[in-house]
Parts: sequence; structure tokens; C-alpha cells
Amino acid sequence: MLIEFTKMHGLGNDFVVIDAIRQQIDLTAEKIRFIADRHFGVGCDQLLMVEYALHSDADFRYRIFNADGSEVAQCGNGARCFARFIRDKKLSYKDNILVDTHAGQLLLTFDDDGLITVNMGVPRHKPALIPLNTEQEEKFYTVKVGDVEKAFGAVSMGNPHAVLQVMDVKLAEVEEVGAALENHVCFPERANIGFMQLIDRNKIKLRVYERGAGETLACGSGACAAVVIGIEQGVLANDVLVELPGGPLKIHWQGRNHPVFMTGPAVSVFEGSIEL
Repeated sequence: MLIEFTKMHGLGNDFVVIDAIRQQIDLTAEKIRFIADRHFGVGCDQLLMVEYALHSDADFRYRIFNADGSEVAQCGNGARCFARFIRDKKLSYKDNILVDTHAGQLLLTFDDDGLITVNMGVPRHKPALIPLNTEQEEKFYTVKVGDVEKAFGAVSMGNPHAVLQVMDVKLAEVEEVGAALENHVCFPERANIGFMQLIDRNKIKLRVYERGAGETLACGSGACAAVVIGIEQGVLANDVLVELPGGPLKIHWQGRNHPVFMTGPAVSVFEGSIEL
């Protein structure tokens, strides 16, 4: 089976994007792992699939697979690349594209400055909806990692996120703490782990250890989660510039019961085909 693909990235968070409308695709988890392998395949953090919409009001279906082959419900940087792919491949010329995902519907908007804004939906705070194994909703939760107790905020952006405040993201133990928390028993579906350094009320630095992928250069849903949690904890304003290793994202959130808006770039790197 020969598959045509496009390699893309959003702030260094890289993707293999596949058109499953104009070509017939049958990918197993093993094949996805092969494509994502940076030595023997193409290499990517996630693989994205463009499919026919599930609902009559949507334009397309947006599916996301981690490098380990697992399917997930949300990826913000991927959503911007998804929109850019649709425009570049002339699948749609709309400025506003509504897509079905496992986490609900997302609205993708092309801005006049070439950036793409994604309506990431309304965050979910109740532990059962994150999901997080605790009954009481809190601004800070605590858990032991080794012999050290860690405090974090938690929210779902269509996927589970935990965010820890750190003094300096450069010194944060992202690999060790991220891996331990991702698979902690308190997260029944695992979680993405963010490490947030506060600069001021309108700016943070962030590193994210992504579920099923490890640390990436940027995580769009992670940036949204960090801002939501920072606002909930009273340390951030409604408009925040999030500096990730791969570059900046602009996040806007008005508060409870409002959707989160994320704005940033999406870039096509190259076209290719792979035999599976």
C-alpha cells in the first residue's frame, strides 16, 4: 500500500498528515508506529488523518494518532496544521472550517495575518471529566512522585492535562517527572504534563511532556490548559502569550463556561509517499 502524505509542523510539533478522502487508507497501530519512527519511517510526534465528516454541519473529520499508535481526541498544533493542509490541498476554501473530533467539534479560522485560530472548546474541570481519580475539584491537587510531593492543576481540553508551576522551565525535570505523572494511577487515561514558568500575568514559558509522545517542542492543547489553570489559580490574565521551545502561541480565555481560543502558525515542510 502506497500512501501519500505531507510533513508539517506547528512550532516544531511535527506531524505526518494524510488525506483519507482522496485515497483509501487502512492503518494499524503497528503501521502508525512505523511511519512515526524517526529512523526507519518518516518521523513525527503525531499522525493526522483528514476524513469525511461524521455530522452534516461539519466539513471534515479530524483524527489524531500518537507516535505509539494510540488514538487521542485532541491536538491543538495539529488542528492548525489540519486547517493549513485542507487549504493547501484545495479540499476547502472556507475561512472557517468546522471539524468533527473524538472530543467534539472544533472551529478552525484563517486570520488575515496568515495565522490560524482554533476554538478549542470549553475546558472541563470536574475530576470525572478530566479524568482524575479524586472526587473533589480543587485548584491544586497533590501527588507523590518518588518521595517528593508535587502540586498541580488539572483540566481537560478534550484530553487530560496536569500543569505544575516551576521557577525555571530550563531546570524543570520534564523527562523524569513528566513520565512518572503521565502514567500515575491518578490519571486512568494517562495525561499530558505541563511545566509552567510565570513571567507576568500576560506571559508564561511552558514545556510539555505529551501523553504517548514524550516532550515535544510545542503542545497547543497544553498551552491552553496551562493558561486555563493559571487563570483559575489567579495568576494569569485572560490574554496570555505562551512561549514554548518551538515558538509562541497566543491564548485567550474569558473564564468558566467559555471556549479557549488559540492562535499560531502552521507550516508545510515537504510532500512524500511511503510504502507500507
